[in-house]
Amino acid sequence: MSQPFLFDVFGRIMLIEASEDGWAAFYVGQDGKRRRADFQIPGSIDGDELAQYLDDLFHEDASPARPSVVPLPGDTGDGN
Repeated sequence: MSQPFLFDVFGRIMLIEASEDGWAAFYVGQDGKRRRADFQIPGSIDGDELAQYLDDLFHEDASPARPSVVPLPGDTGDGN
């Protein structure tokens, strides 16, 4: 499995990791814990296309302060 991807999606932190079915998406809380997201990402989306996919999916949450999805560096530990 590849390294998980971490994004700031218009103010909400999301972790995306590869799964057997394609991608598994999680919301990451301020405490670092994660919960399964209520949307799916098709397996046909490549890792380098995830930010654009999330931007397209959640564009209505954009604001002047947060105009786009931003990839985040850092520790993506399990947080469970």
